[in-house]
Amino acid sequence: MSLYSRMILPCVLDWAMSDPALTRHRQDLLSEVRGETLEIGFGTGLNLPYYPDRIQNITAIDANAGMSNIAQKRIQLAPITVDHRVLNGEHLPMADCTFDSVVSTWTLCSIAKVDLALKEIHRVLKPGGQFFFVEHGLSPDPKIQVWQHRLTPLQKVIADGCHLDRNIQALIEQEFATVKLEQFQAQGISQIAGYLYKGMATKT
Repeated sequence: MSLYSRMILPCVLDWAMSDPALTRHRQDLLSEVRGETLEIGFGTGLNLPYYPDRIQNITAIDANAGMSNIAQKRIQLAPITVDHRVLNGEHLPMADCTFDSVVSTWTLCSIAKVDLALKEIHRVLKPGGQFFFVEHGLSPDPKIQVWQHRLTPLQKVIADGCHLDRNIQALIEQEFATVKLEQFQAQGISQIAGYLYKGMATKT
């Protein structure tokens, strides 16, 4: 892992992802989380203040060890017990049917083999368990799509593998038969990076 990924990117992402336009979507999404919970792409721990009181502990993973220094400060202040691990979402060591909820916020964009990660999410969920997500991705506007495709190679370099042009709905529906989501343009965020997919998928 490069010095940029370990030292600079975590600070940049912590600042960028603290935008109030995104924070309200975190809060709305996390209000429905229940039971044993896994968060993939934990990052700097920005979700921690928004878990409901009924969540007493979570398992949190992130592939970038450089995120840990910032995350640990939030973990120490949180009322939730956090089992924080440096892991890649493509290969989870947890047993089948372990979690009631899995959470992903702005993470599926940057997992290299996202199809494998979604299979792992499905595997570790209990029957009836739910995958809660808010992600940015492919716009329905063909003109915006052109720029998303053009800029994704650059975005992957500067944002640790982040893709601007993934069709999040299609990816999730490949693994989950029951998906409820809304799609919309985030206020105050560029059209290229701010088209959001928010919802939940249920393991039937």
